[in-house]
Amino acid sequence: MADLVTPSRGHGLVEILDRVLDKGLVIAGDIKINLANVELLTIQVRLLVCSIDKAEQIGLNWWRHDPRLTAVPSSPLLASDIERRLERIERGLERLTSESERTTRRKK
Repeated sequence: MADLVTPSRGHGLVEILDRVLDKGLVIAGDIKINLANVELLTIQVRLLVCSIDKAEQIGLNWWRHDPRLTAVPSSPLLASDIERRLERIERGLERLTSESERTTRRKK
């Protein structure tokens, strides 16, 4: 009798959420703002809601290679790589400085 008075919606919501995450849900829409037949703004909205497993099944895995979302950088720089790059930059700066000094002397 208590179930009839206070129906439980938790099971239904859990089932719906489970189905959405398993199968996926796509919401698509366009918003256009026109003034005097001149299009001022167009917003295209595409939303996909699904589980990570389902996303990988359909070929979406951009989060695996996004450096802002991964804890370990995809190509960590070694100290020797940094030192070589720094030396190359310093040589380039020295070359630019010496060329600039030669140009200044010629103008005098």
